[in-house]
Amino acid sequence: MKTEYVFRMLPRNIVNLIEKEKVEKLQEIRIRVNRNAILKYNDEETITDYIPNENNMIEILHRLCENSIYSFQSQICNGFITLYGGHRVGITGHFVMSNGKISNINYISALNFRMAKEIVGASNKILKYVIEDGEIQNTLIVSKPGCGKTTLLRDLTRNLSNMGYNVSLIDERSEIAAMYNGVPQNDVGLRCDVLDNVTKSLGMKIAVRTMSPDIIISDEIGTKEDVEAINYGVLSGVCGIFTAHGNTIMDIKSNENLKQLYEQKLFSKIIFLEKMGKIRNIYSLEDNLYKMVDENFS
Repeated sequence: MKTEYVFRMLPRNIVNLIEKEKVEKLQEIRIRVNRNAILKYNDEETITDYIPNENNMIEILHRLCENSIYSFQSQICNGFITLYGGHRVGITGHFVMSNGKISNINYISALNFRMAKEIVGASNKILKYVIEDGEIQNTLIVSKPGCGKTTLLRDLTRNLSNMGYNVSLIDERSEIAAMYNGVPQNDVGLRCDVLDNVTKSLGMKIAVRTMSPDIIISDEIGTKEDVEAINYGVLSGVCGIFTAHGNTIMDIKSNENLKQLYEQKLFSKIIFLEKMGKIRNIYSLEDNLYKMVDENFS
């Protein structure tokens, strides 16, 4: 199991606290220096008796980096490390800045293990909103962290790819396909080309120029460069499906870059997720209205 790889990164005394019957529901493992580690399951959390010290944190970081922190330096400076299976570990601490950029993180204060969930079939019910009258709709999937955006996007990639569409997946953080030695560890379908560990903006441009995709898919857009690349792709005739953080239309408008795409009416559909596995509502820019739904997708 892919979760076993994560458990090998952790101290044995915290792994022993994870209830075996709840492993599939495990979402996060939050470890903070000199504070109780917390296990977050789907609808509950467990405050454990494990309290790590600074040396424990360093030991965990060395395991995560396979005893070669230098080779993981760029990921560490981005605030996360991606593990085999698509799991991601967020890192906080004392940030060392150089010329306006993060050059290192000293004194690691917290690690957040976010468990990747591959749920085959998670996007089945949402396909009817993404494909209308045989046409792919430019779609933005929006939710707060932990509501299943990446899980949904991963399975949507698989579904569309297997339906006959050439999909270019820009997997900047290696979370969606979980590439390992060039091979996707997650099922992203027959016709999916993965551009791994590349910035979204650059990856989208490379995909359009070299792979002739029908659809470009990417997670967590929001920068000026992302907007430029999305516009470039759409003007080239490529459809796009993306995710972004937020909870309402106002959240979209509060990000100047996403606001630009919204005002251009680039996205035909904006799908809001309420919580893990549940669609809250869908906003249709063509009709300029919400369509309220109460539907689980998992």
